[in-house]
Amino acid sequence: MARKPSPSHTRVVQAEEAGAPSPKNRMLRFLVLFPIFLAVGFCGLLIPFLHPVVTGFTRGLVEISAMVIRLFGGSAAAHQVVLQNPSNGFAMEVLDGCNGDDVAVLLWAAILAYPASWFEKGKGLLAGTATIYVINFLRIISLFYLGQYDRQWFDFAHLYVWESVFVLLTLTIFWMWVRRMAAPRRREGSVVPR
Repeated sequence: MARKPSPSHTRVVQAEEAGAPSPKNRMLRFLVLFPIFLAVGFCGLLIPFLHPVVTGFTRGLVEISAMVIRLFGGSAAAHQVVLQNPSNGFAMEVLDGCNGDDVAVLLWAAILAYPASWFEKGKGLLAGTATIYVINFLRIISLFYLGQYDRQWFDFAHLYVWESVFVLLTLTIFWMWVRRMAAPRRREGSVVPR
């Protein structure tokens, strides 16, 4: 007696017959492309002629942070990439790795490697990048105040707490985007990447 194929097996067979790549091929494609896009992104941040752009972005981030702190009654001044409190002398330098670019590259590599339409990738890149930079802006302001309160807490939050938060944030953004991509496929009855 022949065994009846499961619904998921039937969908996989239908997808393969329709010319769609199998889930195994999609995963392999992601595992090959992700490190390539990651390497290209990080190398791109090191290209000498792009360094003024990255520094300009960081300088703008520091200036906006100082402006928002002053807007809410705080004391802050921006000096290039240094955020300083003129009243007590505390200052912190926002370096290239602290401007959110590293985790943005991580997110971009993951989204670009994932098998989706360019339109969907574009939406994911825009929303995800905006989220990362807004949270990073809040990170800089929180570290500015924490550094004035206690240097040990500043170091701990800067090196461990916020680093962990950004890795988890990036993974969460990517996971939510993938889930959003998979939802229409489930409704249409086609194969859902796992």
